[in-house]
Amino acid sequence: MTDLSTSLDLETRRKRLRFRAWHRGFKEADLIMGRFADAHLESLSVDEVAEFERLLDAPDQDVYGWVIGREPTPDKYQGPVMRALQVFRVEDGAEFGDGPAI
Repeated sequence: MTDLSTSLDLETRRKRLRFRAWHRGFKEADLIMGRFADAHLESLSVDEVAEFERLLDAPDQDVYGWVIGREPTPDKYQGPVMRALQVFRVEDGAEFGDGPAI
């Protein structure tokens, strides 16, 4: 029973994160974060879901700058999900802004 409730909790978190990823308020961030969530959220581990949550809690402009490589990512936010977002941006063709391709 514990596994089922944990699974449901994770499922609920993923649904909320997908919504938040698409409704950031900054269109370029919405497109990158939302498409990333659609493509990868279901396969993220519990730790990676927590990392994605932390990224969604950070200011839009900051996250966008980190993802496109305009600003260095602070250690607090650097991890497998941020690296996957940076690669996803390039592979998905989400070329926005003036940052260099990563």
